Amino acid sequence: MRSFRDHDGPTILVALAIYAAWFGLIRYNSVLPWWLIVPIGAYLIAWHFSLQHEAIHSFRGIPGWLRFAIVFPPLGLWFPFSLYRRSHSIHHRDHNLTVPGEDTESYFVLRADWQRMGAVHRALLLFNQTLLGRLSIGPLLRLSILVRREGSRLGRRDFSHVSTWLVHFAAVAVLLWICHLYGMQWWKYVLLVAYPGMSLGLLRAFTEHRAAPGPSERTASVESNTLFGLLFLYNNLHIAHHLQPTMQWFELPAYYRKHRESLLKLNDHFVFRGYAQITRRYLLRPVFHPIHPLL
Repeated sequence: MRSFRDHDGPTILVALAIYAAWFGLIRYNSVLPWWLIVPIGAYLIAWHFSLQHEAIHSFRGIPGWLRFAIVFPPLGLWFPFSLYRRSHSIHHRDHNLTVPGEDTESYFVLRADWQRMGAVHRALLLFNQTLLGRLSIGPLLRLSILVRREGSRLGRRDFSHVSTWLVHFAAVAVLLWICHLYGMQWWKYVLLVAYPGMSLGLLRAFTEHRAAPGPSERTASVESNTLFGLLFLYNNLHIAHHLQPTMQWFELPAYYRKHRESLLKLNDHFVFRGYAQITRRYLLRPVFHPIHPLL
């Protein structure tokens, strides 16, 4: 049993479950109603994002090339894994956590940038700090940031990402061709599977970090049930993940239970009792103002 865990057996089982279920969904999409395709597809895409996240931090019991091959397929369409790996590594520089322009996953902006924005832009950012906004327009805002960032790179004549994007687009084309073989049009995959999946993935990050003086106080913990714990591979216990980033996902719950008191003392009890509590509090109310309060 120890050898099974040491060689990432649980993670490989997750990968097999994701790809088998995804293929089944595509294969039988013509006989499934849309209201069933959406939740199943969203769960699988968000689960795949979690698998990619796991491959960045642990999943080290197999060769690197095999690990990359397992998580490479762009089921969510929007972001090449190799670029996500670089970007997320920057996010884990805890002294820059939440700092706009330095933390690649920050939802804050500088006051000077806020003052230069138009009324519509400000309204969109404020709406994006509500849970309803994050799940509805959040993916579009993240995609717009990605397009601007990569476009700016090309404008500076930096072509270092071009080959990565070409491989990504080729892989997306293959994925959509497979969908077409089984009668799922590309727009149907985008609207019923990829977009809801990205939206569900943003649920985890909604209350993940806040602005606070100490790095450990900036990272939350969401003590949710097994359904969401497995979906996010227990990355919802985020303070534990940031303190032990290489710990495998299936070891996080026991570590968290054992050290819960000290972990919550470190993050100044920045904790939620599940996503239902988060929904009640922040469905229509901003979780924070977009202006970073400490800069």
